[in-house]
Amino acid sequence: MNAQKYLYLSSGIVSICGIVFQVLYGAAGSYLFGDSVLYYCITIGLFMMAMGIGAALSEKLKNWLVTRFVQAEYLIALVGGFSVFGLFFFTAYFDDGVAQIYLYTVISLTGFLTGLELPILIRRVQEIREDISKSTARVLFFDYAGSLIGSVGFALVLRPLLGLINTAFFIAMINAIVALFITLRFREEMSRPKVHQAAGFLILLLLVAGFLFGEKYASVFEQKSYADPIVYTEETKYQKIILTKEPGDVRLFLNGQLQFAESDEFRYHEALVHIPMALADQTRSVLILGGGDGLAVREVLKHEDVEQITLVDLDPAMTDLANTNHELLRLNEGSLKDSRVQVIHEDAFQYLRDSKELYDVILGDLPDPNDEGLNKLYTKEFYSLVRNHLSPGGKVSIQSTSPVFATKVYWTINKTVQATGLETANYHLDVPSFGNWGFTLASREPISIDKLGFGGLDLKFLNEEVAPSLFEFGNDTDEVIEEKGKTFDIPVNSLNRPNLIQLYQEAWENY
Repeated sequence: MNAQKYLYLSSGIVSICGIVFQVLYGAAGSYLFGDSVLYYCITIGLFMMAMGIGAALSEKLKNWLVTRFVQAEYLIALVGGFSVFGLFFFTAYFDDGVAQIYLYTVISLTGFLTGLELPILIRRVQEIREDISKSTARVLFFDYAGSLIGSVGFALVLRPLLGLINTAFFIAMINAIVALFITLRFREEMSRPKVHQAAGFLILLLLVAGFLFGEKYASVFEQKSYADPIVYTEETKYQKIILTKEPGDVRLFLNGQLQFAESDEFRYHEALVHIPMALADQTRSVLILGGGDGLAVREVLKHEDVEQITLVDLDPAMTDLANTNHELLRLNEGSLKDSRVQVIHEDAFQYLRDSKELYDVILGDLPDPNDEGLNKLYTKEFYSLVRNHLSPGGKVSIQSTSPVFATKVYWTINKTVQATGLETANYHLDVPSFGNWGFTLASREPISIDKLGFGGLDLKFLNEEVAPSLFEFGNDTDEVIEEKGKTFDIPVNSLNRPNLIQLYQEAWENY
């Protein structure tokens, strides 16, 4: 293989590494700070701007081009390799503002060094007497082709198999290996080649150590973010699952967000399940969207006339955990193993769009709408699909975040459901681990709560006396929201206008 081909191959490999770092930083920012669109936009913008600066400054490098390329690769390997590990450190010991500054710095440095290296390669190929138009086109071809491989490979292979921290170390090792290879293949063109070779081996050794032990030490940092000891952690294709435990209180977190606490989850799940079950004309068939922990299914199974429960949850790892982890099995009472339960691993939106089934009761036990993927499940389009799967006389209940801490979000969900033509009623209760939490009850017909009864069910919280009071709201949480002397105009959330994400971020940024 001649020198040009080695350089073209190096260009393709480092381009793959560069795009992986770019999407890795966006994913890490989304996971730790929320709002995936914002952090991917920031990542792409900063990275590209820094690449431009690096490309412009590369003109000033006149001598020892191969040496400068190797040095840039070594720096990318160090900055990129320890990027996510460092981000976990900063989020554990400093506030989010400091951690975000660190992330932006890492993005900018990686982009700058990436921008620096490509013009160096182009100029070096030109020096080997290849036409400048051909050398530029070929280097850029390998760069763009490598970007496709890197982005798809990260989403489908690296993140699910290695996780964020080990992906960073793995890709950094590739950068270091490429640079080390260049020091061996082009050693006669380098200043102090032996020094650079020794530095490459040391950097590679450091990155291998990070790959082998980084996650172990990062788990110590991550533990700082949780009040109780972490007893289980898994990064799946879709999310980060964490279980914590202290005596009498197992807690489930998805992507850092609390999903339930053992000490009071019954209050939430009884309100979500039994109020619509009590008001529906019949309850033979029930659809649960989300709820992969099996706790909502546990409550539904208390109704003897239930014949079929369909649980739609995107992540098979979550339902597998609910079926195998002894703590979750204890809490959900093995509900997902019941013969009446059918578990479907699919996006809820896609399932409703493709399915033709009708259900007597539909329960929305979904995570909060804190990113675009989840916002889709709180839109007019989604609730229209829910409506189309509801039997006459059927009832829907949707967890709708907090009417106290996120009042605008809560009533936006309600208005969005109403925009589909469904009738709604609203209720809320105190769940100590969450605070005051709200639900949206919906039906094709007007809703009357006069006949709320629970038929001797074994419930820890709900009874006929307390249930009607859940439908009462104080002046500070009702639908009329005063803001700077004006009444807030509650929007409808849609795929085209995802108003809910910004409202959610604004509501929770101080909590």
